[in-house]
Amino acid sequence: MSDAMNPSTAPPQVSFLATGRGRATLALLCAVTFLDVMDGSIVNVALPTIRTHLGFSVQNLQWVVSGYLITYGGFLLLGGRAGDLLGRRRLLIAGTALFAASSLACGLADNQGLLVGGRFAQGFGAAMMSPAALSILTTTFQGSDRHKALGAWAGISGLASAVGVFFGGVLTEDLGWRWVFFVNLPIAALVLFGAFRILRADHGRSAPGGFDAVGAVLVTAAMLLLIFTLVKAPDEGWGAGRTLGGLAASAALMAAFLVNEQRRAHPLVPLSIFRIKGLAAADATQVIAWAGFYSMFFFVTLYMQNVLGYSQLRTGIAYLPVTFGIGFGSTLATKMFVRTGTRPVITGGSLLAAGGIFWLSRIPVDGTYLGNLLAPLVLMGAGLGLLYAGVQTAANAGVPEDQAGLAAALITASFQLGSALGLAVFSGIATSRTHHLLAAHTPPPEALTAGFQRALLVSAFCLVAAGAIALRASNTRGDPAPTPDPRQPELVTATEQ
Repeated sequence: MSDAMNPSTAPPQVSFLATGRGRATLALLCAVTFLDVMDGSIVNVALPTIRTHLGFSVQNLQWVVSGYLITYGGFLLLGGRAGDLLGRRRLLIAGTALFAASSLACGLADNQGLLVGGRFAQGFGAAMMSPAALSILTTTFQGSDRHKALGAWAGISGLASAVGVFFGGVLTEDLGWRWVFFVNLPIAALVLFGAFRILRADHGRSAPGGFDAVGAVLVTAAMLLLIFTLVKAPDEGWGAGRTLGGLAASAALMAAFLVNEQRRAHPLVPLSIFRIKGLAAADATQVIAWAGFYSMFFFVTLYMQNVLGYSQLRTGIAYLPVTFGIGFGSTLATKMFVRTGTRPVITGGSLLAAGGIFWLSRIPVDGTYLGNLLAPLVLMGAGLGLLYAGVQTAANAGVPEDQAGLAAALITASFQLGSALGLAVFSGIATSRTHHLLAAHTPPPEALTAGFQRALLVSAFCLVAAGAIALRASNTRGDPAPTPDPRQPELVTATEQ
């Protein structure tokens, strides 16, 4: 046998991430998740100013946030699967373009209806671009490159949340609330430019038997109704007829969707994807963990502004050290995967974050940043970095290339569902505690703080529960699915474009 045919003498495979194109591809995809996650936090800081300028009532103001969450969470599964079938680069470009256009519309809005409508459109754009970017990442990078790429993705996602709070305070205070939307435009322009110049064109895969339109309608309606019901539950009440009816209707639609998918030879969402090792447990962990994380950021921000009297700018600056904790955790996670697998990383991150949030649940009325907030926030950030990197790796390991978009949509939908669920449940817990104390003539700052303490304590328990789920999950080192046979004509066409 000649040297050319002998595998032992073949040259070692060159790391794609070590090439200029590989690094540019990773930077581009990380810019997508930065744009997506930053938008969610940057707008929250500007809400009081938006309310004053456009005359929102307290009840209607929630739609500036809720409108985005509803369409984002509702269309994620459809967006992820569409990327697999129609082409991921196409969906990334279309979603980013829509996100940019709707950001411009939000920034220019001169009434409540235009702003809320723009936020609905933004959510739809995010539902296309986010799973497309993550699936491009998981199918482009292999082996150790994949570990590093997913670690960078997770780290940037965590950093973007804290950076968004900082920029939200700076932009709102110095330039006005409209700039929390205008800031998206240059980032989106860079993503679009990079998508055309760096990413290879792909044309997806044809869907045998036609597109599963019935499945698409059912799953989208079920997700839209579920997120909408969770968002409205704190106002309506968990025992209200509308809340119970919405949850029941959403469950019925999801059941109809599952029946439809089982009966179709070529479903929109092949249920076999849940048999992939680690995927279901990673999604469940993400839901529970982000219910705690999202609520924590919400209540600590309110504590800083409404109890300690911080300005929006000072609140944003207070979160900057969190970025170092997140960066440390995600970097450490990428080095641990090969040695330990994902289970110890996710479990350790969950418990570390739970400890930080439990520490935060002890905040006093007369607290200080250095004495009561800095250390637990950094500790929580390190746990968040470990957990998020571990969950992303576990959820995407072993996923076939033709289902990468769907897997990416599932883990992103878990993030959105957990965020909406946590905020709905824990805000009710905090409000109930505060109202009870106010009725007993407790001073408002003490009543508010007690409500935040109760909600943060439950958030910490959520992170413990996430760690318990991870303990029962399979342990993976993030190995990708076996490479499909290149002799299959449809795969050759997709990779050679």
